[in-house]
Amino acid sequence: MLILAGQGNPGPAYAGNRHNIGFRAVDAIAARWGFGPERSRFQGLAREGTIDTPGGAVKVLTLRPQTFYNESGRSVAAALKFYKLTPADLVLFYDEIDLAAGRFRMKTGGGAAGNNGVRSVSASIGPDFRRARLGIGHPGHKDKVHGYVLSDFHKTETSWVSDTLKAVADAAPLLAAGEDERYQAEVMRLAPAEKLDPRRSGDPA
Repeated sequence: MLILAGQGNPGPAYAGNRHNIGFRAVDAIAARWGFGPERSRFQGLAREGTIDTPGGAVKVLTLRPQTFYNESGRSVAAALKFYKLTPADLVLFYDEIDLAAGRFRMKTGGGAAGNNGVRSVSASIGPDFRRARLGIGHPGHKDKVHGYVLSDFHKTETSWVSDTLKAVADAAPLLAAGEDERYQAEVMRLAPAEKLDPRRSGDPA
């Protein structure tokens, strides 16, 4: 079994924030592959389903922690414990300011790079989980980061955000099969984005 957890903050006030693109990514996957209805579980909202791969169907749980972004590790840890899974069975989708808008990168393990949500998950289960990093660009100065990630995507960003989320969902069989490098490549093939300096690809407003 695989758990796909998204980072974000609960409630409609945060729904359009850049910080919530992780929530939107796992929602897109669940919708694309016809997962069941969302239920309240593990201090979060979860949906169950399967994703077909060449090696057979993989059972998947999508999870949107409702503990707020910086405490998401509690929800993720509860889900892993319930299913008796290891960190390798988790993919965490989250916004990455150190990647240009629209860029996408997979990695396993490593530090939190200043992301308190990732730090919370690492503190709860250890660092060796899979990370799906969704580039949102950088506002240009560290003092602007907090306001930037908690602001909504600009209307001029609608196209690349939609394209990225669709690609993340359409390519999901590669993720479910554990082929992270191929998944990354396929997402970027389906939703190409220039490899720019993230500090030049942030808030267009």
